[in-house]
Amino acid sequence: MLSGSYNTPLVLCSILVALLASYTALDLVGRIHSVGRIAARWWLLGGGTALGIGIWSMHFIGMIAFSLPIALAYDLPLTLWSLLVAIGASMLALWLASRDRLPWPHLLAGALLMGAGISVMHYTGMASMRMQPGIDYTPRLVAASVVIAVLAAGAALWIAHRLRRHGKHVRLLRVGAAVLMALAIVAMHYTGMAAASFPLGTICAAAAGGGLNTTGLSMPIVVATLAVLSVALVTSVLDLRLEISTARLSRSLAEANEELSHLVLHDNLTKLPNRLLLGDRLKQAVEHAEAGGNQVAVMFLDLDGFKGVNDSFGHQTGDQLLMQVAGRIRQAVRAQDTVARVGGDEFVLVASVKQPRDAAALADELVRMIDEPVTIHGHDLLVTVSIGIALYPDDAHTPEDLLKFADTAMYRAKSLGRNQYCFFETSMKTNSASHLALLQDLRLALKRQEFELHYQPKFRAPAGPLTGVEALLRWRHPTRGLVMPDDFIPLAERTGQIVAIGEWVVDEACRQLADWRARGRTDLTMAVNISPVQFSHANFVPAVRGAMERHRIGADLLVLEITETTAMHDVEASLVTLQRLRGLGVRISIDDFGTGYSSLLYLKRLPASELKIDRGFISDLKAGSEDAAIVSSIIALGETLNLNIVAEGVETGDQQALLTQLGCDSLQGYLLGRPAPAEDIEKIVIGEETPGQKTGT
Repeated sequence: MLSGSYNTPLVLCSILVALLASYTALDLVGRIHSVGRIAARWWLLGGGTALGIGIWSMHFIGMIAFSLPIALAYDLPLTLWSLLVAIGASMLALWLASRDRLPWPHLLAGALLMGAGISVMHYTGMASMRMQPGIDYTPRLVAASVVIAVLAAGAALWIAHRLRRHGKHVRLLRVGAAVLMALAIVAMHYTGMAAASFPLGTICAAAAGGGLNTTGLSMPIVVATLAVLSVALVTSVLDLRLEISTARLSRSLAEANEELSHLVLHDNLTKLPNRLLLGDRLKQAVEHAEAGGNQVAVMFLDLDGFKGVNDSFGHQTGDQLLMQVAGRIRQAVRAQDTVARVGGDEFVLVASVKQPRDAAALADELVRMIDEPVTIHGHDLLVTVSIGIALYPDDAHTPEDLLKFADTAMYRAKSLGRNQYCFFETSMKTNSASHLALLQDLRLALKRQEFELHYQPKFRAPAGPLTGVEALLRWRHPTRGLVMPDDFIPLAERTGQIVAIGEWVVDEACRQLADWRARGRTDLTMAVNISPVQFSHANFVPAVRGAMERHRIGADLLVLEITETTAMHDVEASLVTLQRLRGLGVRISIDDFGTGYSSLLYLKRLPASELKIDRGFISDLKAGSEDAAIVSSIIALGETLNLNIVAEGVETGDQQALLTQLGCDSLQGYLLGRPAPAEDIEKIVIGEETPGQKTGT
């Protein structure tokens, strides 16, 4: 027998190739399992090719490491065939190991097929030497090599399947598994080599026939194989990192979308559902009630006294109050009920009930809980709630009508004294329709030129001369007649239309003042009431400036009346606006003085020139009364701050005399002159009538 030997460095190289091929195989299984169907096909094709080259190279390098005392070469077609067998077996292994499930019958069949493939590759490679006479094989060792191949294939499939997912210690486990797989593959190869015997006189027909000579091929094959496997492994790692980055980005986008969706559908302050989400929840509640034969109670809640708290203590305190009230409402309802914030201090509750008394009990509990004082920044604040209730299907069948009728019932609760609940009644529909019609007409009133100004004179105490007039807005409705401000100004403020209406009032008042000035009354002042909504609007000061410039109104002739609570709402912002107005030459009057919570520290900083005592202190004014003491204090304060003091609502001679005695500078009221259109009041303005003559209506 010819005696063969091994090149130790090449043997070590073959083991290294087997190790790298094993680890690459385990990694590729994870990639194929984690990617999509189309990408998995490409990974299976590319990965199977790379792995097959790795296994075949390990075998071929091991063959090159073996030498006999004769020239050796390899038949090229058979060598290539053995490579194709290795690639096919590798693809089969990757496909099986990457499956979601690998039952024992599949594992056994896969082990047999892959083991047979590896064995065919090995013995085809041996046959490619075309030894003559043929190689003598020891059957026992051949069988052992095939068994090792099958066992190695089965172990490889099982390990690769178990480690296909990415986890905390997967890479470390893959290294250990790769070592075991490499040893099994190497053991199969060298067991198969040990089974081969070469009789004396054997020649290599492949070498004689110009086959593939391996001289000098060992190092290029090693390098090329390592390069192929490294590229496959690096590509897998980079693709994994890209997938992880993409997954993180996808999660971030999903979280951002979820947060954005939450912001779109929820109130930013209270975190309750907003009007948009409420509509969807209410629609679902109606559908479920219709299917289950239940009832749905829609409750419209509006806080009583919230505006006073907000104006007196500021927006931050108001926001804290709203959050605490929202918490109380959530505490009173069930988890399946919906509580939404639909406005500044307006909430809507949607609850499934069996009968109306269940809704009444819930509303009664809400009234009780909200009536409890709320402590914020050391202040015990008290607000109450008015609740309107509409029921499905008794009152309405659509979400829109349920909300509308609940809102109508809420206004009825307010009109009945507040701090209570009220169920919707059919008779309320007429009032609701009238309210909606008034709102629609209000939107068109300015365009249709239905607004007009009436003017009430102001006199130097006690009875003249005339110092100015106050412009009072009236709405001459085509069918309702003369509509007073109390009936439409709150509606205009709620809808924001007060800004455009207020700009018209200022412009018209300036136009009328310019007309009277042109007719000789150059000393006359014009006072205009300013809504809080209008005062806080960004275009307020430019609109005043524009009106004054258009009508050439001189300095100190236009007086803007700002309520005390408006001026004190946001003092710093109010100061900026008032200083800008004063810069235009506008005089500032603090209206309804004594009804708010002014701070003297801030009051003295306001660029005001006039204090107007609220009519509430005048109506019951008598000498020695509490009202007289308050009025006297206000007058003394005004004198200290060098402000002109005006008393409004003077209706009797006794009031006129007492206010003059207390030191009021100017008086205004029905006793001296009623509000009237410009053409009716011109006799007083021109000076043809004396105070007390009943001009106007």
